[in-house]
Amino acid sequence: MSLNRSEKQAVIDEVTSLAAKAQTLVMAEYRGITVADMTKLRNDARSKGVNLSVLKNTLARRAVAGSAFEVVGDQMTGPLIYGFSVDATAAAKVVADFAKTNDKLVIRGGAYGGKPLDVNGVKALANIPSKEVLLAQLCGLLMSPISRTAVVLGALAAKRGEGAAEPAAEAAAA
Repeated sequence: MSLNRSEKQAVIDEVTSLAAKAQTLVMAEYRGITVADMTKLRNDARSKGVNLSVLKNTLARRAVAGSAFEVVGDQMTGPLIYGFSVDATAAAKVVADFAKTNDKLVIRGGAYGGKPLDVNGVKALANIPSKEVLLAQLCGLLMSPISRTAVVLGALAAKRGEGAAEPAAEAAAA
């Protein structure tokens, strides 16, 4: 079904607003994927804050013109699904995780921070731990010296407590 001019402009405006908010764009070829698998992918993406869209490539190129994702305009060919995410790694994780279990989804590339990403770049971005995991690791690193100091001080206190208890026990026995 063909879109008229106003419908095309509405699609361009919607994708332009997505691109303005997003940090990452991931593109993947979806040829041969069943409707059930595509629905599963979209539900997973939606739950993780990723907007997945199947767009006409000419409309996608117009929508990202002037944005940080313009650098991948020449890669927008063939049947592609576009994943935009505000979280830097979310789109890459969703697409890469799905591609591991479904060989018909082929990652084509993407963009992050105004720089184009190839397939390996998208996979590397997908392997970065989430923000919550990184914050937990940082907290653990900050807590480590404090907890080690507490353990050493506790051991010293226990050792001194044992040494003080022995003379008191000898005095009581005498």
